[in-house]
Amino acid sequence: MRWEPFKDLLSLQDRMNRLFEESLARGTAKQPEERPSQWSPSVDILETEGEIILLAEVPGVDLENIDLQIRDNVLTLRGERTFENSLKKEHYFRIERAYGTFSRSFTLPSTIHQEHVQARLKDGILEVRMPKRSQGASREIAVEVK
Repeated sequence: MRWEPFKDLLSLQDRMNRLFEESLARGTAKQPEERPSQWSPSVDILETEGEIILLAEVPGVDLENIDLQIRDNVLTLRGERTFENSLKKEHYFRIERAYGTFSRSFTLPSTIHQEHVQARLKDGILEVRMPKRSQGASREIAVEVK
């Protein structure tokens, strides 16, 4: 297995961002029932020879409630899972699923070809395919001695 410090730094940055987001959200409300529901979809990121693929679990989130943007090599995924209003909250014995807004950001390598990023939602999984730019072949440069 090859050690790639850049990937480790990105992973650390994502974990730190998540930690700060969760702690700030917890500290703003006095009572748990006053606190707006916060949740973050679980994400897998994998890399192939030609692309980087992000898979995010967003079950129950409608396509119109998902916002995906890339700006300055940062991919931002925002959305909202709304509580079904068909029954009043008073009729529930237990509510364990998280509802509300979410936001996740990921720093991308500069090799991503941003104009060709594609995303699709299927069975509660958001798949974002980010093709890499083709790297020019390296060549040897002759150095002259004068």
